[in-house]
Amino acid sequence: MRCAAFRANGPKGMNDITRCGSPVGRFLRKNKGRTMANLGGKRGGYRVKFAALLAATTLGAISLTPSAQAQLKRIATANSITAQEKQQGAEAHPQLMQEFGGAYTGRQSPYVVQVGQNIAMQSGLGNARDFTVTLLNSPVNNAFAIPGGYIYVTRQLMALMNDEAELAGVLGHEVGHVAAQHSKKRQSAATRNTILGVLGAVVGGAMGDGGGLLGGLGGLLQNNAMKVAQLATLGFSRSQELQADQLGVQYLLSAGYDTGALATMLASLANQTALDARLAGTGNNSVPAWASTHPDPASRVRNAETLANRAGGTGRKRNADAFLAQVNGMTYGDDPAQGVVEGQNFIHPDMKLRFTAPSGYGLQNGTAAVTVSGNGGQAQFSMAPYNGDMNAYITNVMRAVAGKDSKVTPTNIQRTTVNGIPASYASVRANSQSGAVDLTVFAYEFSGNQAYHFVALTKAGGAGVFNSMFQSVRRLSNAEASAVRPRRVEVVSVKSGDTIASLSRRMAYDDLQQDRFLVLNRLASNARLSAGQKVKIVTYGTR
Repeated sequence: MRCAAFRANGPKGMNDITRCGSPVGRFLRKNKGRTMANLGGKRGGYRVKFAALLAATTLGAISLTPSAQAQLKRIATANSITAQEKQQGAEAHPQLMQEFGGAYTGRQSPYVVQVGQNIAMQSGLGNARDFTVTLLNSPVNNAFAIPGGYIYVTRQLMALMNDEAELAGVLGHEVGHVAAQHSKKRQSAATRNTILGVLGAVVGGAMGDGGGLLGGLGGLLQNNAMKVAQLATLGFSRSQELQADQLGVQYLLSAGYDTGALATMLASLANQTALDARLAGTGNNSVPAWASTHPDPASRVRNAETLANRAGGTGRKRNADAFLAQVNGMTYGDDPAQGVVEGQNFIHPDMKLRFTAPSGYGLQNGTAAVTVSGNGGQAQFSMAPYNGDMNAYITNVMRAVAGKDSKVTPTNIQRTTVNGIPASYASVRANSQSGAVDLTVFAYEFSGNQAYHFVALTKAGGAGVFNSMFQSVRRLSNAEASAVRPRRVEVVSVKSGDTIASLSRRMAYDDLQQDRFLVLNRLASNARLSAGQKVKIVTYGTR
């Protein structure tokens, strides 16, 4: 959650990226809301899967080597980027950058640009200057592409990689979706991957047409599993994911990389997804990362291995040393400037605040909000423009959630004090096909022009599950804020006597240190380390 001064339309990083006046909103409207699902993950806050609506007038086929041509299916692809696509991408790019934390400013960025442009050129869509490649300052495992030659990968996903070929394979997969015009072959509504987008449908539907829009949430409410992110994820079909994998492998081949790199990267993603599920206490049912929904991660890995063997080129360059030299020192996990998640706690050193989620609830820090989810409901912590009138603040938040045309008006706003902070709260009830639901806004006045709030959705009468969280909000002292440190990737050489256990103890975490170390380095628990071998650990840095 980003801290910034308020502007005319609210704080930077907090505005709704799908509003009609925004570049992204115009982009989605022009393309009738069709979207392109990205390769990654989950995140609280305002997030959109951006469409890759290539409008090339001519289609070609990917260029295959003679041996690969006999064994791989031919996939029709576009052979150019149109002026319209370039305009669409240029309009969406600035706000997309804001949504995903902006560009990472470390020395790794030029390296990612070079690798990304090289692999994108293998698609035949254009030359190097036709592609804008960005390393995003985001703590989420993610990569995606939008029209006009715009390609993105997050620093968190880059940190999970172990060589340059894996980076090229990830970006090649994304370019493959664009080249194959997959979004044109799908018809999906533009959906924000955020509780607020779904809450708008819940309350707006309930107030507007007797709950007719609540059907999509019925199963979630019945199962007490309000995973809005999973509901909103618009993944590609199984065949489209496999086509993008094939194109990514082919691009690796033509660029001279080891074609097995995509398979090893997918294996790391599968392991990270399983680890994230354990950390969140959700078993193996968490929202899969990096489009692992189509098909499941294990079969994606096997298929990518088969594609690599059929295409040839396994055993070629990986450039591991060059890659590890680049990733060394890169920020890992949350950037303190956007707040950090530590166990059940969210701590923002710049905003000077913290709160604690209920036991058993997961926290996801997004650019615009912090999402709290569990079996009893889901909430988001965020901020909005404040002029000193708390009644108006809560009313505006509820109406923003319900939609500008809704009639939602809180009728019984209560006042209280939480840890010395003036606070107010109110709830409204809506009827759904699965029963009544409560929408609660709990807001805090930090100053005469600064307020924060939770928006929570629960079954009727269930808002009490968040009471402890509502009461946990407090200010940070200067000493507490100064103690929040960023984590960073450190590449070290294994010394004689080092073991997996001893290196794992150097990880800057209190839990699952060895599991984190193994996943980060794509190592088996029984792996043998050799002196001089380079491995990644996560250590504390300084702000």
